Amino acid sequence: MSAGQRAVPFFLKRSRDIQHIKKNGRRVSTGLFNLQICPGLSQDVMLGIVIGRRFGTAVRRNRAKRLFRELGRAVRPALVPGHAFLVFPKRECLNLPYAELQNLWRGTLQRQRLARFGEPSL
Repeated sequence: MSAGQRAVPFFLKRSRDIQHIKKNGRRVSTGLFNLQICPGLSQDVMLGIVIGRRFGTAVRRNRAKRLFRELGRAVRPALVPGHAFLVFPKRECLNLPYAELQNLWRGTLQRQRLARFGEPSL
């Protein structure tokens, strides 16, 4: 990175970006979370985590956010550039072992062509 350039953050925080994805993204539902995917918002990959108060107490909401931030960081190198997506965790995600949630997360990203895991290099 040269002088004057800033690193693009991985996690979305700006309300304007989140609203853009909510309005223009396509939705994918699973039993433990929903994804809203919007191509072309940035040349990098950006991830936002949205949890409303209906999810539960602040402790439960924060635990779910930490869980999905960790899942996002773990797959970041495999993600396809040029997409921004929001994750809407469901309450049930806190009841599942981490390994099972991680398998569902990785499988969903791969099916949606947002990530490439274990492909042989040419």
